[in-house]
Amino acid sequence: MTVTHRKQWLGCLALLLAIGGLLFFGSWKESNTPAFARMTQQTLVIDPGHGGEDGGAVSISGQQESQINLAIALELDQLMGFYGVPTVMTRSSDVSIHDAQASTLREKKVSDLHNRVDRINQVENATVISIHQNASPNTSFQGIQVFYGGDETLSRPLAQKVQETMIWALSPEKKRSVQRVDASVYLMNHIACRAILVECGFLSNPEEDRLLQEPAYQRKLAMVLASSYLTSGSAQEGESFV
Repeated sequence: MTVTHRKQWLGCLALLLAIGGLLFFGSWKESNTPAFARMTQQTLVIDPGHGGEDGGAVSISGQQESQINLAIALELDQLMGFYGVPTVMTRSSDVSIHDAQASTLREKKVSDLHNRVDRINQVENATVISIHQNASPNTSFQGIQVFYGGDETLSRPLAQKVQETMIWALSPEKKRSVQRVDASVYLMNHIACRAILVECGFLSNPEEDRLLQEPAYQRKLAMVLASSYLTSGSAQEGESFV
């Protein structure tokens, strides 16, 4: 890590602490309960959508969604590492995790989704954040949208927390409400744990396409996701990590 990159990361961590403190306490102050002791009780599963042959949506500049999803996911994973939060990534490179016998693109997509579901369901006390990008024929559409799946009682509050924080920190003029994920989204409808899917922006919108490809903005998205997770509380105990 270069000196410049190290300084950027230290700045990010300082901002993350500040955001987390403001969100949870209203103003910054320290918690009397040791936070790190609670973080090992739950695992954050980070799911960068698509991958490999399945590039997902393609931006108006030709960038594949899968690569942007992965860049944000890797930033989030590194941030969680600084906090000592156990993480599992469904993929950590631009690959599909389909079975070897899958041959057609459709077979690979189906196999990939089944394998992701299997991986997630094997993780005890899991919370899933699935990272995606949106697209529309209407190039004026923009903004962040959070969906929830899995256990609704646990998932909806987290989705609401992330949506509100995203709007507050990144796009206050683009207000959207959380929604239950569509029945066609296989992964989110075949897991039982706390789970959200975050559409970070519209690749079909020129402004957001540019932003979503900037490493600095990808890091901001990861910071907001991290602070939302850390202040959302444990799925089992309702505790917050900050």
